Amino acid sequence: SLAHRCHHRSTAMLDVPFLPFCAFLGTLGLLCVAMVGTWCQHWRGGFSLDGGSRTFNWHPVLMVMGLVVLYGAAALVYRIPNTWSGPKLPWKVLHGSLALGAFILTVLGLAAVFRFHNSQGTPNMYSLHSWMGLGTVLLFSCQVGTPPGYPIPPSSRVFLPHLLFPQWAAGFGAFLLPWAPAWLRALYKPIHVFFGSTILMLSVASCVSGINEKLFFSLKNGTMQYKLLPAEAVFANTLGLLILVFGVLVVAALARPSWKRPDSDSPDSRQVRDVLGG
Repeated sequence: SLAHRCHHRSTAMLDVPFLPFCAFLGTLGLLCVAMVGTWCQHWRGGFSLDGGSRTFNWHPVLMVMGLVVLYGAAALVYRIPNTWSGPKLPWKVLHGSLALGAFILTVLGLAAVFRFHNSQGTPNMYSLHSWMGLGTVLLFSCQVGTPPGYPIPPSSRVFLPHLLFPQWAAGFGAFLLPWAPAWLRALYKPIHVFFGSTILMLSVASCVSGINEKLFFSLKNGTMQYKLLPAEAVFANTLGLLILVFGVLVVAALARPSWKRPDSDSPDSRQVRDVLGG
């Protein structure tokens, strides 16, 4: 039927190979980092560690680089077809290293903005952007390891108190360490994936709101107000849109069924191993 042929054509048009998509996404991420650096260097005076406005400029650069681009790259590691066969340990190390790098850059970005506010006598944590950003970082840092009341097999002899575990440390313990029991991995994996996508979208929302807030503050008393759309506003607005597109594409890639790593015992996984010679 006509409807069936149209659906088939639209599906074929959307059937983009992963590696070209990943190359495009990597280019887009590098473009976002380059643009935020250019914005701070060209229009905001550059960078320093003296506690002034140039110290603040480290904040948007480190946040976009860490909490959006590096974090997005970490999320997509297991979508690479090469990870579907052979040893998993190198890919687990890469995933954890990228996530840890994102966290370190995020902490440095927070330190930059707090140092700037404190040196200028500006109150901290009063805007919606700051609430959203700190909430994102806290969610990245703290994640429930196991829900209260979940029956833990006594034979495993693993003690999991109902406390908050760091996202990175919880993932490290559940997936990287070889002695983590299979039931723990199965329990934690959907939680890890859900919070990973949630943190990425919250990171994007925080960056976009931060760009908007910075433009309002910087252009309010300038020669060209924000509402007149000077070159800086056009450039920074474009940056915000590109960050949004980057985040949406990463989440779309994570949700695409054909790009998910097959289960080790599934027919698809055995077929992949046969094709790749595993």
